[in-house]
Amino acid sequence: MKVDFGVHGHLADVPDRARALEAAGVDGVFTFEASSDVFLPLALVAEHTNLFCYSNVALALPRSPMHLAYLGHDLQRLSEGRTALGLGSQIRPHIEKRFSARWDRPVGQMREVIESIRAIHHCWKSGEQLDYRGEHYTFTLMTPMFVPQPHAWDPPPIWLGALGPQMTRLAGEVADGILVHPFHTRRFLEEVTIPRLEDGIEAVGRSRDDVVVIPTVVTCAYRDEEERERALRGVRMNLAFYGSTPAYRATLEMHGWGEIQVELNRLTKEGRWDEIPACIDDEVLHTIAVVGTPAEIGREMAARYRDVAARVGLSMPYQHGDDLLTEVVSEIRVASS
Repeated sequence: MKVDFGVHGHLADVPDRARALEAAGVDGVFTFEASSDVFLPLALVAEHTNLFCYSNVALALPRSPMHLAYLGHDLQRLSEGRTALGLGSQIRPHIEKRFSARWDRPVGQMREVIESIRAIHHCWKSGEQLDYRGEHYTFTLMTPMFVPQPHAWDPPPIWLGALGPQMTRLAGEVADGILVHPFHTRRFLEEVTIPRLEDGIEAVGRSRDDVVVIPTVVTCAYRDEEERERALRGVRMNLAFYGSTPAYRATLEMHGWGEIQVELNRLTKEGRWDEIPACIDDEVLHTIAVVGTPAEIGREMAARYRDVAARVGLSMPYQHGDDLLTEVVSEIRVASS
């Protein structure tokens, strides 16, 4: 089981940060769509390290699949085959009001995004005519001057961020992997996500091995009391923020905690952000997050994910040193080997 970590911050700092993460022993790095571009840091990671790199996730619906195809091709060349395209849909208000883009049956849109990227990559690699025609996207023009120079690597795998039943099933039908949001539990993964994924896989006659599972895991690691208090504060706030969002209520409801989402949502709407961490009690904390010393983290991570995940991404939403991260990664690797 490989271990990945997020890279973010000022673009000029990314090369040094990526090299530090490589020294800490991680296998890959991922970026996420927040207050800066999601792809530019991956180019720097690819240039300055030997790490695997992927977006977790890039919003597909505001972008043309042609743009995404070029990005994937170029990153795959630069990284020498160490790239994946992690794509997601976001929610309607962001797509329409933040990006001024089209939201129209997003599961169908996402299906065509993935299909058309593959069609474009196939056109470039095979030399065959580009002829993709769907309800949402049509690609029929590719003159020679716009075909990128070939390289030795296959097109990057496409991983889909999915939570709801239809998008999760779609991942099984068309994606190379599913990116699991940090606000999940082992029970939700086992009883909801994996069965929906397998429904999609079986519907189109694929193999379970065709679709990798990549969860991002909220990780609360510490070695002493000072680190423990800092980690607990950060993780409780992080979980409370996620839990306030209606889309993530399903995770809480599975464990009989649906009312927590209602309370968290009320508090955030009232601007009472300082009060929300207290809603995350120890039971919720330990069920969603992986909590403990590096050795305890390693054992728990292996117990939860070794049988289902190809790799895990660590989310450590608090200040910590790379020496702690190094220990966590080492213990996960030992426990999952």
